[in-house]
Amino acid sequence: MATCWQALWAYRSYLIVLCLPIFLLPLPLIVQTKEAYCAYSIILMALLWCTEALPLAVTALFPIILFPLMGIMEASKVCLEYFKDTNILFVGGLMVAIAVEHWNLHKRIALGVLLIIGVRPALLLLGFMLVTAFLSMWISNTATTAMMLPIGYAVLEQLQGSQKDVEEGTSNPSFELQEASPQKEETKLDNGQAVSASSEPRAQKTKEHQRFSQGLSLCICYSASIGGIATLTGTTPNLVLQGQVNSIFPENSNVVNFASWFGFAFPTMVILLLLAWLWLQVLFLGVNFRKNFGFGEGEEERKQAAFQVIKTQHRLLGPMSFAEKAVTFLFVLLVVLWFTREPGFFPGWGDTAFANEKGQSMASDGTVAILISLIMFIIPSKIPGLTQDPKKPGKLKAPPAILTWKTVNDKMPWNILILLGGGFALAKGSEESGLSKWLGDKLTPLQYIPPSATVLILSLLVAIFTECTSNVATTTLFLPILASMAQAICLHPLYVMLPCTLAASLAFMLPVATPPNAIVFSFGGLKVSDMARAGFLLNIIGVLTITLSINSWSIPIFKLDTFPTWAYSNTSQCLLSPPNSTVPGH
Repeated sequence: MATCWQALWAYRSYLIVLCLPIFLLPLPLIVQTKEAYCAYSIILMALLWCTEALPLAVTALFPIILFPLMGIMEASKVCLEYFKDTNILFVGGLMVAIAVEHWNLHKRIALGVLLIIGVRPALLLLGFMLVTAFLSMWISNTATTAMMLPIGYAVLEQLQGSQKDVEEGTSNPSFELQEASPQKEETKLDNGQAVSASSEPRAQKTKEHQRFSQGLSLCICYSASIGGIATLTGTTPNLVLQGQVNSIFPENSNVVNFASWFGFAFPTMVILLLLAWLWLQVLFLGVNFRKNFGFGEGEEERKQAAFQVIKTQHRLLGPMSFAEKAVTFLFVLLVVLWFTREPGFFPGWGDTAFANEKGQSMASDGTVAILISLIMFIIPSKIPGLTQDPKKPGKLKAPPAILTWKTVNDKMPWNILILLGGGFALAKGSEESGLSKWLGDKLTPLQYIPPSATVLILSLLVAIFTECTSNVATTTLFLPILASMAQAICLHPLYVMLPCTLAASLAFMLPVATPPNAIVFSFGGLKVSDMARAGFLLNIIGVLTITLSINSWSIPIFKLDTFPTWAYSNTSQCLLSPPNSTVPGH
């Protein structure tokens, strides 16, 4: 019997993929409407995404098969959804991020900031969180975590080590990913004889170091997730939102762009980051703030040891190369062009020099990202000049470009591109089949609940859901439903879509919730209970911070106190008598 259960468990993925479509068949067979057919497709894909019986990107290809065969959409229309402007923005933004990572510019930024912040315990946590969050705004949160962890643990080793360890760390600092072992109970003399080190002061120091090590690990992975919410390209759910808004509401006048998103999300990120720093400091360093800020007895020697490690590693980077300077300039130019394209509160270069007949910018954020990334393929990585080819003596060779296709191909997550397209296809299929309108009609009783309460409940639901499933899959499934609900109750769609998108990044409780958590957990020194204890309250803090932001400074940015004309497509009752619930907070 045990062998049978083991065999079933071993083949669980195959069984789920084979049985789920059959188990759900009664829905399209009994209710033979386009809405039911589309619901069948969405439920099937949702369950496959939750169980991960198939790779997420493979499941995202289902609409290409199911929608044409069920008469929901033509295959040519479905395929168009897989390469929309938002996907182009994703590709362009990631190519620039790959260049930053390839030339180690992110490491130079990280070490430079840590030198400025200092290495007192509380400030060290803050320094790592600020650097990690800033880098995560532009490059992958997974890459950011993988880079910052070795730096953090090398610093921790020096904080704990003796003066001899300090000298060794200064001359040859190690930044390899290796498991720290702060709980050793024995040390060895030169003759190899073991000596007990279990005295109470030593045990106390070891315990403090272990807790500080846990706190530093969590502050890195949490700030990697928090930092990504600040920019439109920082994390994939943000791009899912932009794509869904443009797909469901094609007349929205580009309401979600880089500038408007930054104005809404960056203050939210800063507040959440500072609150997370305070919470982790209290949880892992205690409430003795004088000691936390490095004014305790004997702290100066350890502080200098850790500072020397950072300083040495920064010196090993050497002066900035031509490639680093070029990438820095192009990166800053990209951000400036994103902000000034169509900011809304003053005329941008997009809606001034490249406007269409409606006065809107014909260029998008994706256009800018692709332009800058193409320039990186053209500029050489060294000051232009001919050099000798080491493989072929006597022959001249030009230096490679800042960005090469091999580098991009190795580091580009193409699966996310397909996953994005699958989400846009689902949203379009829901609209074409009438499922969105049907859902909207069923959700009309929600108009009697205060909008702020609705947002709070939905954000908590999404934050819980994203602990178990991919944040991209979570936003892909929830956002079309939320858009339909907002239309049905005459509420600004972004009032519910924006907070739920941010809530999808609040994956703090479990190692499997997001790659940064998994990296930190696999590094050692943490238990699931440690992460769950720290992440539970941080989830609550995150939801409350998002609720604050959506009911305050985001209202003038997106005009959330009105029901926009571009959202009238599937509703008519709002034209006649807009309810009081249109205004958030009333």
